[in-house]
Amino acid sequence: METNFRSILKAISWRITATLVTFLVSWVITGVFTIAVTIALAEVFAKLGLYWLHERAWNRMAWGRYKASLPRL
Repeated sequence: METNFRSILKAISWRITATLVTFLVSWVITGVFTIAVTIALAEVFAKLGLYWLHERAWNRMAWGRYKASLPRL
């Protein structure tokens, strides 16, 4: 198990790492710093929105879920 705070920090560090990689690849391909920054920023917002839609879709599906049983007294 890990704490919620640890999970949040891991998510933030991953998002920074992934965006940095997108920026660097974009910069190498285009050779233009401002275009690379624009692509990296667009990627952040696009993936935030897509993740939200992905979660909403999964929340509508019952597949793989089970009802938790009540603890016995």
